[in-house]
Amino acid sequence: MRIYPCQAPEQLWVSDITYIRTLEGFSYLSLITDAYSRKIVGHALNPSLEAIGCIAALEMAVDSRKRISPFILMHHSDRGIQYCSQNYTALLNEDRIAISMTQSGSSYENALAERVNGIIKNEFFPKKVYQNHKEAKKSIAVIIGHYNERRPHASLNYHTPDQAHGMSGEIQKRWKGYSRPKKGKEENQVINI
Repeated sequence: MRIYPCQAPEQLWVSDITYIRTLEGFSYLSLITDAYSRKIVGHALNPSLEAIGCIAALEMAVDSRKRISPFILMHHSDRGIQYCSQNYTALLNEDRIAISMTQSGSSYENALAERVNGIIKNEFFPKKVYQNHKEAKKSIAVIIGHYNERRPHASLNYHTPDQAHGMSGEIQKRWKGYSRPKKGKEENQVINI
C-alpha cells in the first residue's frame, strides 16, 4: 500500500505483530500505530499468536479515539491470519473502519508498522530476553509510554507522537538525505598489501 498523505490523526492506522523473547518462549506484541502522528494507539502482548492479542490492541485503539474525524479511518495490515479472522474484521466493520491489507506480503507494503516494530525492539531493548511474559508485559507498557510521550521523530519535525497526535495539517519532515557512494575510480581500485 502506498501510504497516502494524512492530514490529521485517525485517518490511517497501521498494524503488525513482532516477537518478544522470554525465557519461557516467545510472546507476541501487537501494535497499532497512527500513520500521521506515529503514536502507538493500541498494543497488547500475548503469549500466543492467536487473534485475541490483535483484538485487544484494536479494542485499545478504538477506545483511545478522541475525535470524530470527517475522514474515513482506514486500518492497514499484512494478511496474517489474525487480521483476516472473522472476529477481527467484524470489530473493524462494527466501528466503520475501512480495511486495507498488503497485496504481496512484502514488508515494504507495511513499512511504517515494520519501522515502529524496529524502533521499539532495537532502541528500547535490543537483544533483551525477559524472565517471563508478565515481566515483558510490564516493561512493554513503560516502553510504549516513553515512545509516545518522549521520543521525538525527525519525520514529525522533532515532535513526539503524543504532540503530533494533537496536531493537524502537514508536518515538516527533518530527514537528512542519504546519498549512495558514487561509483568511481576509488571503488574499482584493487589494493595489494
